[in-house]
Amino acid sequence: MATLVLTTVGGAIGGPVGAAIGGVLGQAVDRRVLGPRARQGPRLSDLKVQTSSYGTQIPKVFGTMRVAGCVIWSTELIETRATTRGGKGRPGTTGFSYAVSFAVALSARRIAGIGRIWAEGKLLRGAGGDWKVPTGFRWYAGSEEQEADPLIASLQPDAPAYRGMAYAVFENLPLGDFGNRIPSLSFEVIGDAAAPTIGAVATELGAGAVTGSGPAERLAGYAASGDSTAAALETLATIAGGWWSPTGGAVRLVAAASDPPRTIDADARMTERRQPIETVPRRVTVSCYDPARDHQIGVQQAQRPGEGGWRDMAHDLPVAMEATGARGLAQTLLKRAERNRVTRQVTLDATAIDIGPGDAVRLGDGGGAWRVTRAEVTGRGVTLDLAAPNVATSALPADPGGVVAAPDRPVARTILVAAELPPLDDGRGEMLRIAVLAGGDAPGWRGAALIVSGDAGLSWEGAGSTAAPAIVGRSSARLDAGSTLLADRAAAIEVVLAHDDMTLASVTAEALDRGANLAMLGEELLQFQLATQIAPRRWRLAILLRGRRGTEAAAHDPGTPFALIEDGCVAMLTMPRAQAGETIRILATGHGDAQPAAADVVLSGASIAPPAPVRVRAVRHADGGGTVTWVRRSRLGWRWRDGIDVPLGEEREAYAVTIGGDAGAPTLTSETTQVPVPASLLPRGAVPVTVRQLGTLARSAAAIGQLEGDGR
Repeated sequence: MATLVLTTVGGAIGGPVGAAIGGVLGQAVDRRVLGPRARQGPRLSDLKVQTSSYGTQIPKVFGTMRVAGCVIWSTELIETRATTRGGKGRPGTTGFSYAVSFAVALSARRIAGIGRIWAEGKLLRGAGGDWKVPTGFRWYAGSEEQEADPLIASLQPDAPAYRGMAYAVFENLPLGDFGNRIPSLSFEVIGDAAAPTIGAVATELGAGAVTGSGPAERLAGYAASGDSTAAALETLATIAGGWWSPTGGAVRLVAAASDPPRTIDADARMTERRQPIETVPRRVTVSCYDPARDHQIGVQQAQRPGEGGWRDMAHDLPVAMEATGARGLAQTLLKRAERNRVTRQVTLDATAIDIGPGDAVRLGDGGGAWRVTRAEVTGRGVTLDLAAPNVATSALPADPGGVVAAPDRPVARTILVAAELPPLDDGRGEMLRIAVLAGGDAPGWRGAALIVSGDAGLSWEGAGSTAAPAIVGRSSARLDAGSTLLADRAAAIEVVLAHDDMTLASVTAEALDRGANLAMLGEELLQFQLATQIAPRRWRLAILLRGRRGTEAAAHDPGTPFALIEDGCVAMLTMPRAQAGETIRILATGHGDAQPAAADVVLSGASIAPPAPVRVRAVRHADGGGTVTWVRRSRLGWRWRDGIDVPLGEEREAYAVTIGGDAGAPTLTSETTQVPVPASLLPRGAVPVTVRQLGTLARSAAAIGQLEGDGR
């Protein structure tokens, strides 16, 4: 249309010359607007972004490739409701979690397996087949005999089996880590057990239209897609450095040095055309999937030296290729572009009528092979248009560049440490509570669900989940009982931590005074100032403060559980229906646990009772009686302040003082920190005296003193 219009306008303005000029311009416009659309081959972005659109093309995966796939089936969100108990006088909390089941199409041809799986860039499934989150998973290779997935069939009576297509099914994938939506997934699809050759891939894609064995160069991976089979085959020719040649009713891929070319007589009439160097690209860029970058996109370039040139050439290839190979391909493509600016035309006699487009010929000048791009039979003979021969280039070493790869850590087994402890803050406990700390035997531990039983496992109740990973381990040597009054500089603890990534640190005396390095060893709370690593995972802890927050500085045998108490690492379980003296069994189940981790805690009341008094002193008087005095301690005042008494921390102040050590010994009560003892209650000789504070919810442990002498 533009040719007709501009020819008419040009003729009206400039006569025959104007008409010719208008016709040329019109042809250029028609070619741009009305010309056939260029074929589009597979693109890199087609494999990166997961889709769920109807009619989306599924690539054929050869070798090993990382593809996003297309969601072909999904359920609605599966909601799970969980209620945790509240403390005394507080309501429970109801939480909701969500999961989903769905299927993802991966390859339009049969595959050999599935390797790693990424979700939002993080590993969901490791190279060893281990899952980082609990989920059901099945995959189908894409055979013509495969049956429909049982989950899909149970929810969709007419469910297809998707025969001839490889796909994966996730069942109840938790969505808490992905904003309660299906995450963007990518799969390491293993299309073939061994890397296929370019010729084998071309033969399968051609489906009978490709003949010959083709190049023997192997492809680490290739995802065939695009507008047509011809576009996918053209990508293979680009990688192989060859071209397609018609052979009968089929085509074959001819590499630069595959078949011996036919030699043309030196006396044949030949003309040569050479285009300016500026038509050659300044830079050639090759983008592909680099296995060294976890199959993420890698880019390599080749640049032509010198001045001139105004354009760059980019090749986006959906292949898996190392950086060195990609750089070598960029150099080859640049060199090929330089040589393609030279074309030749040769006229031969009728004996060359069997030479056709795609054939390789060698001229008599001793040069390399030339490719026939066009053959025309005229009255003078056969005229051949020739393209410059391809040349091989030596690949230079290339750097794939830095990549932040998702760590493939093995799923760890849960290690559980639990005990009833006094409140770890300055608050006053109102209900029996158990402190739970947990970690893993490897860095990949991600938490565990907790359940508790107060009846020896006859019934179980959900108790939420563990807190952040704690530094846990066990003692490796015996630690004797120590004093709670002074820093112990003689004794030391040796502990073996769960794995090498766990570390301990020394602190200053000032930080120790402010509560740093608080740890739990058995049921004792202690602090340490110095931490020295003496072997892998083994640490020696020195300058100890024993029996912190009213716990007993008892002796500990080797193998006693150890845990460092840090902010965010302690889960407190409230026991509203439990009583002191009962045994609570706790089970923790993480994703990597074949069997749950277990801990038994005997409730002593330490979480609600006041600490035992200190400095118990008993003095006899001359009249035979005596006086017992002591110093109060409180759940609300753990930092001793000179000149200021600690707050009471209970509804009223009351103590029980027992004279003598037998069960029937008399007991006196007091509302102050001293009590007079009548002479009638004091036998001759040494008499043990026990003082307990009567708290609002429980009484404290016993503080023991000794009344000496006989009163005479």
